Amino acid sequence: MDKKWVRWQDWLAFVVGVVTALTPLWYTPDTAGGTWALVVLGALLAVGALWSLAVPSAVMSEWTHVVLGVLLFIAPWAFGFADQAGAAWTAWMAGVLAIAAGLWVAVPQARGRRSAHA
Repeated sequence: MDKKWVRWQDWLAFVVGVVTALTPLWYTPDTAGGTWALVVLGALLAVGALWSLAVPSAVMSEWTHVVLGVLLFIAPWAFGFADQAGAAWTAWMAGVLAIAAGLWVAVPQARGRRSAHA
């Protein structure tokens, strides 16, 4: 059983979420939708990371990192700020890091649970 508040992957997801949510302070997308996408998806990622840190056995929380990472990665195109380098690159990098952090923990946990049931 994992200890609470110690997994570096979840701390990474938390920091990435906070930075993403604050990104509009220094890189403001031209679209309101782009601004809100960064703020909301970043905040949701940070909250999901806190969930993962508080309840390390909750595999679903890690999969939320993956889903939010995918949404962050496609956000620049979906919300029309792909041509704004600062905001777009923040979303792309945050997306990749969130996906990697989530999969790093979720895949081994899922394999472990599958083996335990066999």
